[in-house]
Formats: sequence, structure tokens, C-alpha cells
Amino acid sequence: MSGTSAQSPPEAPAGKDRRPLIAFTWLWVGAPLAYGLYELVRKATQLFTG
Repeated sequence: MSGTSAQSPPEAPAGKDRRPLIAFTWLWVGAPLAYGLYELVRKATQLFTG
């Protein structure tokens, strides 16, 4: 066995920047999650404080 058989991770194609897609995906999931947590805290506060 030789030491050259190690595999490196595949390189991203040149010119493809996926950061906007990743940011959009985080917003797509994060915004409803944040709103749901806000509503949960608001309703729990109403429940326990009258």
C-alpha cells in the first residue's frame, strides 16, 4: 500500500458560490422557527400570569 491512496474532498466547481443559497435556506427555516418560539413564549407568559 502506498501513501498516495488518500482521497481528498471534491472541489467545488469554479464560479459557483453557494453562500446566497445557504443564507436563503437558513432564513427559510429560521424565520418560522423564530416566530414559533416567539408565540410560544408569549402564550406561555399569558397562561402563567393570567
